[in-house]
Amino acid sequence: MKKYKTKTLSSLKRRVKKTARGKYLHGHPGTNHNNGCKSKRQKRRLRQPGTTTGSQQKRLAELAPYK
Repeated sequence: MKKYKTKTLSSLKRRVKKTARGKYLHGHPGTNHNNGCKSKRQKRRLRQPGTTTGSQQKRLAELAPYK
């Protein structure tokens, strides 16, 4: 009996990076336009990569099994 490979969701390859400890890093939304009304502090924090929580981490592991 064959075991089938699950395909990686292609959009995640470009949007998510897996760290050595198994967490996923992602970019924050809200950085592309309408930045004039946002504070310097908010824009600075949006530049930093975000990490995933436990429930998100499980879901991303299913969608990108070989990443």
